[in-house]
Amino acid sequence: MLYWRILVAVRRQARVVAGHSAVGSNAGQAQLNHIQTDVIKTMVLVCAFYAILWFPMNTVFLLWEFAPDLPLDTAYYISMFLAFLYICINPFIYATKFHPVKRVLIGMITCQKPTEQASENVA
Repeated sequence: MLYWRILVAVRRQARVVAGHSAVGSNAGQAQLNHIQTDVIKTMVLVCAFYAILWFPMNTVFLLWEFAPDLPLDTAYYISMFLAFLYICINPFIYATKFHPVKRVLIGMITCQKPTEQASENVA
């Protein structure tokens, strides 16, 4: 997991964006601080979910290493489910917590009101 690379790249991009948005004012620095705080919060949440949801899988592997005769089939399947759950949850964490990703996703989804769609279909 190379989350530190993501953090460095986003911080560099945020610094550039904040510098272009408000040159010579405190607004650019405030925006930079907000973006950096947002990135750090997102990374902490992602790492916490990783640690919590992969811990059972690592525990099962450790138990199998020291006591191969233990019947851990059910524990294995539950821990495997939790590990896959992390893989499925991870994109949603970024989509909901990280505002630059949220803006891009909202921009990709074109929302039209039902009345606009109906008038376009008639025309």
